[in-house]
Amino acid sequence: MTDTDYLLITTHDCHLCDYARTVVASIAIPIREYDVTSDVAQALATRGVPLAMLPVLVQGDRVLAYGRFSERRLRQDLGL
Repeated sequence: MTDTDYLLITTHDCHLCDYARTVVASIAIPIREYDVTSDVAQALATRGVPLAMLPVLVQGDRVLAYGRFSERRLRQDLGL
């Protein structure tokens, strides 16, 4: 895992997480998905990445989106 990887932190039985997967798939960015209870998610939290509002899309320590994702805003932020 590198700081350029897109990480999607989710949890089970989460309609916002399902929606986030749809948004991310529609803009075709490669992601690695992890459950909020995973070691990867806990390492992010230790580094100060807020994981209170799931789902969370991060790149390095930068939060790109959280909660209900906006495809338009995410495309704009990523320059797509």
